[in-house]
Amino acid sequence: MTADVNKKQSGIEIGIYTLADLGPDPLTGRTISAHQRIKEMIEAAKLADEAGLDVFGLGEHHRLDYAVSSPPVVLAAIAQATKRIRLTSATTVLSTVDPVRLFEDFATLDLVSDGRAEIIAGRGAFVESFPLFGYDTHDYDALFSENIELLLKLNEHEKLSWNGRFRSSLNAAEISPRPVQNKLPIWVGVGGTPDSAIRAGRLGVGMAMAILGGDPKRFVPLVDAYRKAAAHAGHAPEELCIGVTGHCYLASTTQQAKDEFFPYYSNYWAYVNRQRGMGFRMSRDDFEQMAAADTALFVGSPQQIIEKILRQHELFGHRRFLAQMDIGGLPFQKVMEGIELLDSA
Repeated sequence: MTADVNKKQSGIEIGIYTLADLGPDPLTGRTISAHQRIKEMIEAAKLADEAGLDVFGLGEHHRLDYAVSSPPVVLAAIAQATKRIRLTSATTVLSTVDPVRLFEDFATLDLVSDGRAEIIAGRGAFVESFPLFGYDTHDYDALFSENIELLLKLNEHEKLSWNGRFRSSLNAAEISPRPVQNKLPIWVGVGGTPDSAIRAGRLGVGMAMAILGGDPKRFVPLVDAYRKAAAHAGHAPEELCIGVTGHCYLASTTQQAKDEFFPYYSNYWAYVNRQRGMGFRMSRDDFEQMAAADTALFVGSPQQIIEKILRQHELFGHRRFLAQMDIGGLPFQKVMEGIELLDSA
């Protein structure tokens, strides 16, 4: 039985996501504008939709080296260029956004897209949105906890009374508009902490795990903690959704994929590490170890990518895999070729 048949039988949704980083092409030194980056993302989503992929995700950042600070605005534009692909944030920085405004924006996106909107909520890898919107980083976790609880209530109720610590109270407030879907699908993004997995399980929301490298087996305890917390809270197993996100590059052969992707992947981590105040730069030997057959970095032929997806499915039983393919200043033509190869896998 082929890997493609196994993938279809497992019921895994396949999609792509982007964080809209504005990195220089390491081979030409050229950095495209935010205007061009957004245009290219819309075209990538259109091709993914036409290719039959299931999901398109868009990240949120509030700094000049990323092109998107408002995912629902760009996703609304993508909704008009696509027909069936589901549209999600990846992720919404929930600690520094008003949950009421967030729900209204994505409910509106749901209306515009005929019922295709989703939210992946997380705490974010960067903290620039805290001073930008007047929040204290000392409240990092408390803000997220309060906001996710409120967001879920907004998803349940057309009218809501509510009191919290960080925003004004709601008194029989009308929450409008309501989405096309009965409720917006809401996921929590989990980077590797058991507390985040337990919270997602307790709340009964989807868990989207960012697995960017290393041995994926190290995430099995998070999946177990998620399912155990969900069961303890009374959520049925069939209600739970697990997703995996990861970096991905495809070419006709695995060697070709490694040779083509290495300068861009090394470049990506060079500027991401600079953004975080670190100086590590990846060598080719580092890259070869990261891209080995038993790791979570998806670099190879379509067959090898599917084998890695299925290997992770044996570990996690997840429903969805999202590939981040457009990093490190990778030329748009290579992104388009990767989408076509992912569809053929």
